[in-house]
Amino acid sequence: MSYVEVSYLGQVSHGGTILGMKSAVSTPTQLVTLIETEAWPIGTRLRAQTLADRLRVSRTPVNEALQLLEEKGVVRRERNRGYFLAKATADIPVALLGELRQSEDDTIAAIYFRIAEDRLQGLLPDTFSEAFLRTRYRLTPGQLNAILSRIALEGWAERKPGYGWSFSSMLTTPDSLLKSYRLRLALEPAALLEPGYRLDRQVLARCRAAEQHLLDGGIETDSADQLHDRGVHFHESLVEASGNAFFIDAIRRVNRVRRLLSYRSMRDRKRYGEHCHQHLELLRLLEQEKNLEAATAMREHLGSTICNLERISELLQATLATTAATAHPAQRKKRKLP
Repeated sequence: MSYVEVSYLGQVSHGGTILGMKSAVSTPTQLVTLIETEAWPIGTRLRAQTLADRLRVSRTPVNEALQLLEEKGVVRRERNRGYFLAKATADIPVALLGELRQSEDDTIAAIYFRIAEDRLQGLLPDTFSEAFLRTRYRLTPGQLNAILSRIALEGWAERKPGYGWSFSSMLTTPDSLLKSYRLRLALEPAALLEPGYRLDRQVLARCRAAEQHLLDGGIETDSADQLHDRGVHFHESLVEASGNAFFIDAIRRVNRVRRLLSYRSMRDRKRYGEHCHQHLELLRLLEQEKNLEAATAMREHLGSTICNLERISELLQATLATTAATAHPAQRKKRKLP
């Protein structure tokens, strides 16, 4: 699927990449939006070159979009004549745009996870150019910008001064991963003991419903994004109830940098059932205002995760060894200590 880029309140970097709130929008979605905006009547001829000029793309993605919309019944194709609008604007299903956008999101997410996996396996260099990613993963400009914006926002890569990008070593260093969990171990139980701690009942109910959803089958069916975001939302909600802005800022920073490794660990989802029950017990204690017991339970919950880090650390050590073994000879020399 081909993409054109639409940005909202985004900041444009020197290299043209938009960092901030943005979205990569596919050509089919842009075409449907154009048809609705122009309110073209049934039978309007849809010339590929004219549409390409309007959308500022080449004819190839427009022809692909027209073929897709023909399958959806929005346009019809007449032999030797081209495409014509088959439905009035009012008759285009509202769900169609949602379906197209979902397809776009799935495509970008799949590529994003490939990049994350390749990075963890040591298949990507520490520094890279946008052209390198675009060629390696066959990305359109819109896809590239969407993915780089997400990676930068999550903190596992950043733009270098002048030209290119660099991956953060923080996310592939076993020691730094362990330290991030030790920070959480010190921070989160303490947040539950803050004076005036108050967990809103609506927030508590939403957290409880999210855990029950996972126990009812979501552990197997939810995406890696959904699983990670559920855990992030749970722990951030509990810390936010402390009202301490320093605790809140710290937990958000930690959660951003641990996202990459969380995805990798989601291959084995057996532990999520136990985590859900631990989360539900924490909610029960906080609902009863037993914050001291809740802080102890939180310490045990995070402590059990730290105990499992040895397996993850071995994985990361292997990744670093692979990276060193496959590095360019000049890079290997540079890494040697005198």
